[in-house]
Amino acid sequence: MDKHLGDDDSIAQFEALALPHLDAAYNLARWLTRDDHDAHDLVQAAYLRAFRHRTGFRGGDAKAWLMTIVRNTYYTQLRDRRHARDEDEFDEAVHGSDDDSVYAIGVDPARIVAGKDAGKLINRALDALPRAFREVLVLKELDELSYQQIAEVAGIPIGTVMSRLARARKLLLACLVKERAGE
Repeated sequence: MDKHLGDDDSIAQFEALALPHLDAAYNLARWLTRDDHDAHDLVQAAYLRAFRHRTGFRGGDAKAWLMTIVRNTYYTQLRDRRHARDEDEFDEAVHGSDDDSVYAIGVDPARIVAGKDAGKLINRALDALPRAFREVLVLKELDELSYQQIAEVAGIPIGTVMSRLARARKLLLACLVKERAGE
């Protein structure tokens, strides 16, 4: 048996702890990296790091613990590269879902198009936000973390979380207004 893997019970405990939060980890990774492939790589690296250091988890909020590892892994990789490569713009046509519900009977195509347009608009506005503001907004609104969890993940005080979140919402609204106006 590999000493790094541990016994079957240890592996099963880690899976029970970590796998329920895989979607949230990927969501954060996607918004940090702005690239599907890089997000998958980041989540794999973060989960490997979490698995190797699973004995360091002393109970508490597993989601916040894992999101912290995803975030720290991203910033470690970014620092190690010493330069961020150009960030790709999120393209709904490329990264959108392959959902067949658009072909369902009784679905209004105009609503689908309006929904996709709104999604593109919101994604462009989120992409325009500075990383620190985008990060807290994604953690709060998309991953539904509490202020306390966000503070743990980002390593900042709760007051800073609240102020960044308020500012992020204002910036997002301003971006959406600009986009709608066609500027």
